Amino acid sequence: MTRHMTVGRMIARRAVAAGASGAGFGKRAVTVLCFGAVLAAAGCSSDEPRLMNLRSSGAGPDEFSILPTKPLTMPPNLAALPAPTPGAGNITDQNPFADAAAALGGNAAVKDRPSTDRGLVSYASRLGTQADIRSQLASEDLEWRRDNEGRVLERLLKVNVYYRAYAPMSLDQHAELERWRALGVRTPAAPPPPELLDQ
Repeated sequence: MTRHMTVGRMIARRAVAAGASGAGFGKRAVTVLCFGAVLAAAGCSSDEPRLMNLRSSGAGPDEFSILPTKPLTMPPNLAALPAPTPGAGNITDQNPFADAAAALGGNAAVKDRPSTDRGLVSYASRLGTQADIRSQLASEDLEWRRDNEGRVLERLLKVNVYYRAYAPMSLDQHAELERWRALGVRTPAAPPPPELLDQ
């Protein structure tokens, strides 16, 4: 932000100096002054860079906040229906946590497994842990977003530059899969190569 403000002020001062030197405030000086003002405004638009700009084109409800219910089914025994519980959940309500656990092959009924996860946590932290890793990553990510928040017109027009900014950090899943396969590691859960899907 400071860099853009400094450049914008420098351009504006040169334009004013050109006008004061007797050349007059011609079209060229006005253009340079306007460009400097736009650059300065874009530079101090926000302290928190927004690389992903999502906005709705209509005034309707947000479709991502609407959670569809499960389809109605006939209970196996109409004489053994559960008692109504006002304020409690319904059997047709979605349960994202349980659905995600079931999709990954887990057991949604067991949410906390301190006894079985202790070995995994111990192995993952065998080389040590860093207490302030969250704040450090947040600070480094903020600096990265500030350095890669896009060009002036992209910020003014709110163009999405998220994927371009983080492209150096993205992982080529197909190249990584081939690397593991070349090492002899079995990957039965990996999808086939894209060229085989087109056949």
